Amino acid sequence: MFCVGAIVHDRGGRLLLIQRGREPGRGLWSLPGGRVEPGETEHAAIEREMVEETGLRVRVVRLVGRVQRPSPGGATYDIGDYLCEVVEPDGGTLIAGDDADDARWVDADAYDTLSLVEGMREILEQWDALPPGWPHGSNRR
Repeated sequence: MFCVGAIVHDRGGRLLLIQRGREPGRGLWSLPGGRVEPGETEHAAIEREMVEETGLRVRVVRLVGRVQRPSPGGATYDIGDYLCEVVEPDGGTLIAGDDADDARWVDADAYDTLSLVEGMREILEQWDALPPGWPHGSNRR
């Protein structure tokens, strides 16, 4: 099953995360994103999912990487994570929607305190996809 995730940084050096409102990972923090619908491109899926989950309109910059994760039914999620930018000048107002219980911009200190979906912290560090200036890998607190 093809899915997408959006890696979005703001000008203040924060990362956009959502708190999952449904399984898998209900209650955990993750990148916004979701399933690619039949006939939909990954870019279109990211743009749609961002509006549905965060209220923000984004522009896809580039593919950062792909991961495979098990789904509850025994299948595999094939997830393309893309670096995105909020559309300027008015990309919308951040608000949790759809299957997100919360959506927020987090700084490095807040990120360290959140319960993230399995493997996300490690893969974002491996891809060097955290906002510039954040401590990475062995430098993290």
